[in-house]
Amino acid sequence: AYRRELERRGWKLTHILNTHHHGDHVGGNRELKSEGVKIYGPAADGNIPGMDVPLKDGDKISFAGADATVMDVGGHTVGHIAYYFPREKTAFVGDSLFALGCGRMFEGTPEQFWSSLQRLRDLPDDTTIYCAHEYTESNARFAMSVEPGNPDLVRRTEEIMAKRSRGEPTVPSLMGEEKLTNPFLRGDVSPEIRQNVGASDGEDGASIFRKIRLGKDNFRG
Repeated sequence: AYRRELERRGWKLTHILNTHHHGDHVGGNRELKSEGVKIYGPAADGNIPGMDVPLKDGDKISFAGADATVMDVGGHTVGHIAYYFPREKTAFVGDSLFALGCGRMFEGTPEQFWSSLQRLRDLPDDTTIYCAHEYTESNARFAMSVEPGNPDLVRRTEEIMAKRSRGEPTVPSLMGEEKLTNPFLRGDVSPEIRQNVGASDGEDGASIFRKIRLGKDNFRG
């Protein structure tokens, strides 16, 4: 599928930017790798097939006239990274953050994951967020279960359901939208979310995040 799309667009593959080691993200690495193609990935993750350039937080990469800063966003996996292109106002975040959600916490800790989400939340509101999966419809149902009194969330959920009913994508999204509506970025600012996940007002952000994440893991709505 990748090769067909490259041919259709008349593009030559030169860089593969991996965010973490899960097979649905790196499974095509060796097949796609050829002379002149470099594979970039997290230095903290030794399971990236064919990796040429290991990266850590704060590293810079450049290609095709674009410059990216590497962000440590561990939590979904311990070594997860994101690629932030400030001039293009774009971030490729893998499974660390989804539209109205975030990835499951397979390897990291609540403290690590919450710190990563705070770093992402600090990006400018006009940053376009490219996540790796179209999970937004189910994410919206969960978000509405923990913050139904949020008018921005109600409006966005209606828009999402309409788009999905027409078979349209909801990815990418804007960071400003996520700050207003994504429950995983809002536990420390929304009393309604804290109440609905059983967190106290004085609870620290990582503990609140853990309760939100557990709520989503068990959600069947």
